Amino acid sequence: MESVVLLTLIASALRATAPLLFAALGGLFSERSGVVNIALEGIMIFGALAAALVTYYVELPFVRDDPSAVVWYAPWVGVLAAMVVGGMVGGIHALVSIRYKADQIISGVAINLMAIGVPAVLLTGLFGNSSTSATITNRLPRWGDGIFTFSPLVFIAFALVPVVWFVVFRTPFGLRLRAVGEHPHAADSVGISVTRMRYAGVILSGVLAALGGAHLSIGSFNQFITEMSGGRGYIALAALIFGKWHPFGLLGAALLFGAFKALETQLGGGQLLPPTVVQSLPFILTMIVLAGFVGRSVAPKAIGKPFEKG
Repeated sequence: MESVVLLTLIASALRATAPLLFAALGGLFSERSGVVNIALEGIMIFGALAAALVTYYVELPFVRDDPSAVVWYAPWVGVLAAMVVGGMVGGIHALVSIRYKADQIISGVAINLMAIGVPAVLLTGLFGNSSTSATITNRLPRWGDGIFTFSPLVFIAFALVPVVWFVVFRTPFGLRLRAVGEHPHAADSVGISVTRMRYAGVILSGVLAALGGAHLSIGSFNQFITEMSGGRGYIALAALIFGKWHPFGLLGAALLFGAFKALETQLGGGQLLPPTVVQSLPFILTMIVLAGFVGRSVAPKAIGKPFEKG
């Protein structure tokens, strides 16, 4: 019995870690290029919304006549839509931050605020309420066996960690990305386009963060719910910082949060402690542990600084 409980906790922790990994890995590309992306929270929400809406409308002609119809490609189209929307929102942040050199924190906060208002307007127009979308019949499939049965996006999230490490630390693209985040004028002097690399980093950031949102709406659930990211974008930023802007470091921080999130579920949603205390435990415990046991993090030197050529 105890082993079953432990295995259930581990499986739950892995599920909770996946969206954080997507967002944190996305943030790594942006911040390694020198652009702060506090908009990860909003991008996750936009990704979740796009995935849910596109999946719903792709399957609608089929499930209208047969509610049990299997439209296997519908959620995958939703995932692609989330990636496109995430890249577009990331592109907006990049345009404002890089071309117009606006304050990167303010730009990110503005996107996060948009992620509260825009979904409410769309949901009201489409479904007559401001908080949830219609239920999706064909959400992402489940891969695995028994307790360890997950959405494909869970496997993809963990597989991306070594891939991102290789891209950032073992490829010319990664070398250029890190160069413009550390010494943009030196990079520019040897012919590297600082602007182009920063755009690439921020847009990639949006694509990956949106995948985390898609996991929430059509991987873990079967509909979009307002603000369903629940602060995961901010936790992903914290994981990125405490992980010292390194893929394996942020993996450890994300796993820690996932473990505490699984513990929240195990505590019974308020049966043992007040609900508000239970819900806040993963955030509080993660920050305490990371702040207490992780050494000083040194950010990329040019992070948050607009690039002025010459």
